[in-house]
Amino acid sequence: MERIQASQGIEWIRQGFTLFRQQPAELSMLFLLYMLLMFSLSLIPVLGQLLPLLLVPVFSMAFMQACVNIEAGIKVRPKVLLTAVRSPALGTLLRLGVLYLLVAIVCVAASTVIDGGSFWKLMSGQIAADDKNLEVANLPLAMIFSALLYVPFSMAFWHAAPLAMWQGMGLFKAIFYSFFAVRRCGKAFLAYALGWIIIGIALPAVISALLSLLLGKTAVTVMLLMPLSVILTIVMYCSFYPTYTQVFEHPEQTQV
Repeated sequence: MERIQASQGIEWIRQGFTLFRQQPAELSMLFLLYMLLMFSLSLIPVLGQLLPLLLVPVFSMAFMQACVNIEAGIKVRPKVLLTAVRSPALGTLLRLGVLYLLVAIVCVAASTVIDGGSFWKLMSGQIAADDKNLEVANLPLAMIFSALLYVPFSMAFWHAAPLAMWQGMGLFKAIFYSFFAVRRCGKAFLAYALGWIIIGIALPAVISALLSLLLGKTAVTVMLLMPLSVILTIVMYCSFYPTYTQVFEHPEQTQV
């Protein structure tokens, strides 16, 4: 692992845009197939609420492999979505997904000490966002509390999936290396996070406000912002790849 400067965090975002520009149509198709699959899984009774989060490590590797293909000049095809399904590391990725799910439940449940359980009920589907009984006074604080609580876990999970799949690490070894890699490059990851807050949240909010003033129709504004939201999400997925290769190494460029 090499020590990385803070400015590299912004460079990772730039590299994400570069990867997207090389095959925008192929990456967009991969993303739409991913969303369709997640939507289909969500329709399964009971398990439908859990499976999308449980399978995050499995299908996140599809976008990582897509970036490998782009670097190698190989066209990204829909079958890339099943990259991890065909990998010997599938079991490890599924166990990592179980940890994702458990940690998410714990972090959201812990917010009850802040708002008495409003955020927990909202996230668990016990109450709707527009329900009159939803107490919103402490809801933002509860959300921030849960997010901060999740930070060390996100450090442990960040590189765990590619370490398991590309370097053959076991579950806890991958988690260990991921946590200390992110900690070692903390300033770069902080700049990376701040960059995405500006690009992914603040910028769309400003554009949305301007469009609303100019057009005066919320529905039209949402329709215009939807493509931007999709593109930024795909670019963000692409930017995960340079955060890994900069810290560790490039995987073997095999066609998938």
